[in-house]
Amino acid sequence: MEVLAIIPARGGSKGLPNKNILPLLNHPLIAYSIKAALDSQLITRTIVSTDSEAIAQTALKYNAEVPFMRPDEFAQDMSTDFEVYYHALNWLKDNEGYIPDYVVQLRPTSPIRSTKIIDDCIEKLANSDADSLRIVTPSPITPYKMWTIESEELPMIPLLSLSQIDEPYNQPRQKLPQTYWQIGFLDVIKTETILNQKSMSGKKMLPYVVGNEFAVDIDDMSSFVKAAEVLSKSDEYVQF
Repeated sequence: MEVLAIIPARGGSKGLPNKNILPLLNHPLIAYSIKAALDSQLITRTIVSTDSEAIAQTALKYNAEVPFMRPDEFAQDMSTDFEVYYHALNWLKDNEGYIPDYVVQLRPTSPIRSTKIIDDCIEKLANSDADSLRIVTPSPITPYKMWTIESEELPMIPLLSLSQIDEPYNQPRQKLPQTYWQIGFLDVIKTETILNQKSMSGKKMLPYVVGNEFAVDIDDMSSFVKAAEVLSKSDEYVQF
């Protein structure tokens, strides 16, 4: 089974400049995703897709591959995961004849990970007929009490409704279905889902539920500090 980890790391971060290579407990942020992939028993290859020479050099230092530089057209603020992964897989296929069975997405902004969970997720998808797997955590806020507002002069519209519960926004939270929030820990996707279905998820997605402690997504200095605190409190997570 060939399993490719792709770590997407764009150079043009706006909220926290150069965040992918900022030091987190003495190692650049991206290094935690690289080490998570290299420590996995099932990931067979680890590459970084970046448009930044500085990120590329950091990735190489930590033993990831950088087989290509990401074109600028796929490194914009509005570039999608699909564009990045479709480009990477096609580049590897066209230039190396390399086509993995599965792709693991490891976002560098989510450094709180367990290698055991990574391998559990790969095995879970490999032993199913699903197209992809996403890590989720129990949502701290119920979407059944959320609204959309087109104008403050118009009535609000409930974001979601429930056929079996009237006016869910007026019900106690305990009466409402538990919902789950997808986090950046990892996604596992069949390669054919990306190349043939042209989707990062496909029609059938499996969940893997983890605790809220894994839901750290670094986009500003406060979340950076929080990640350092979480990593320093436990050796359960991938670290150096």
